[in-house]
Amino acid sequence: MTKLLPEINEVVIVEGHSDTQNLARAVVADTIETGGSAVNASALERIKLAEKKRGVIILTDPDFNGQRIRELVTKVVPTAKQAFITQNQGRAAKDNPHQTLGVEHASPADLQAALAQLVTPKKSAMSDIDKAFLLQQGLLAGANARQRRQLVGDVLHIGYANGKQFLRRTQQFGITKLQILTVLKGND
Repeated sequence: MTKLLPEINEVVIVEGHSDTQNLARAVVADTIETGGSAVNASALERIKLAEKKRGVIILTDPDFNGQRIRELVTKVVPTAKQAFITQNQGRAAKDNPHQTLGVEHASPADLQAALAQLVTPKKSAMSDIDKAFLLQQGLLAGANARQRRQLVGDVLHIGYANGKQFLRRTQQFGITKLQILTVLKGND
């Protein structure tokens, strides 16, 4: 007896064919492959059309190029839903001397969880977060700032980002000071 996979109505935006193949082990979904970090105009047009017809979910690798693709697609489709995997979830389990990261390495359970915990940019985001708050909480500077951002990004399902991107992302998704304080308090 085969287990039925969850079905995703939206079109999932991924980087390449290996991502599509791995995603097929986790869910039933249509994908658009960007072809890597050089997202061409044709792919962006297909993504715009998919957003109008069915909606899209961006699921890119948890690395610099994945973030770059996410930003390019979000500029074209600001209402795109976002799914994130952590760097640990995207790290290849074996034969990985270069420490490659990618959706193609994530387990089906991790992919299902990421797609179940979508975040959507808010048009009028009600975030009360500013740079001063993030500095005060040790999220922009200090010995553990990177680890603290990683923790908050993982718990709130907004992914890891550098300091500047983290501020923008918390505001984009309407994350509040209380949400961040709750995460940090629970893990101190």
